[in-house]
Amino acid sequence: MNRKILIRLLACVLVMAFTAGNMILWADSSSSEDVPEPINQGTQPEDDYNIITISAAGDITLGSDADSSYVNSFDYEFNLHEGDFSYFMQNVKSIFENDDLTIANLEAPFTTATTKAEKQFRFKANPEYTAILKLGSIEAVNLANNHMYDYLERGCKDTLLHLSNAQIGYFGFQHKYLTEVKGIKIGLLGYTGWDNSSQKKAEIRKAVEGLKTDGAQIIIVSFHWGEEREYKPNTVQKDLGHFCIDIGCDLVLGHHPHVIQGIEKYKGKNIVYSLGNFCFGGNRNPSDKDAYIYQHSFRFFSGVLDAEEGQVIPVSVSSVSSRNNYQPTPLTGAERDRVMKKIQKYSMEL
Repeated sequence: MNRKILIRLLACVLVMAFTAGNMILWADSSSSEDVPEPINQGTQPEDDYNIITISAAGDITLGSDADSSYVNSFDYEFNLHEGDFSYFMQNVKSIFENDDLTIANLEAPFTTATTKAEKQFRFKANPEYTAILKLGSIEAVNLANNHMYDYLERGCKDTLLHLSNAQIGYFGFQHKYLTEVKGIKIGLLGYTGWDNSSQKKAEIRKAVEGLKTDGAQIIIVSFHWGEEREYKPNTVQKDLGHFCIDIGCDLVLGHHPHVIQGIEKYKGKNIVYSLGNFCFGGNRNPSDKDAYIYQHSFRFFSGVLDAEEGQVIPVSVSSVSSRNNYQPTPLTGAERDRVMKKIQKYSMEL
């Protein structure tokens, strides 16, 4: 048999195996082994195949409320570790380094501004803390949330400047992010999802169509939505999530509830309703420290998406249980299994 034909036949078998399983790859909850690694990108069955793996994390606040005390704050932890920018992401960096794109929700402006919004909680981060994202291999962040304007227009503008200087991509509100990985264009959009009005949907549709015109082959929408401390998505979340898939988006990611919610498979695509917190300086000791990194792999053959697969990596927002030390850490053993079962339960209810 011609060698080229044989290679193509083997490739087809691999694709069939790739698509045969569930869209969400769950680890066996009875096993004590670690969560499976994402699909190996270094061994493609043929040159025409590309696998793009994207990791997503929840709320990142590299600071604290302006009026809160210093002890056990984010800055306190930073100084406790002698200003080591790599400290916070050191337990997840290997995961993010081995993907193709890592995204998260940035829920505090990088600014030195002092004029604050009139609201209960106002977060901001030292502009130097962009190094935490950079050293943690986080390439792009969502800005569309309820804290990006805590220091008004200047705080947001400062954030864009400092992210640009650190060569970190950003998206959300009126900003879109278009990047290219392995010859595949990826478009990112971000919104607050408090309502599912026709105006909101028209805004999203126009942006999605714009990304398609720009050549985006993967479109991911990130929503800051839902109700705090609720483990189930509300009707607005579900409607917006379904709408995005209906108009051609490939993946929907959610955050804001500060706890995890399930993952829904809808028309062959995944809607991740809440990733939970991640490196979150807004709470020094949350009662629920469960979260997860969501990874999604897209397989392209000759530039066309032909298969995809998702998996979750359960984490704790802290490497210690007694408080929040702002160091997200993958869970293992019984704790990993507990959180995995929790995510499975919430997902099955969807």
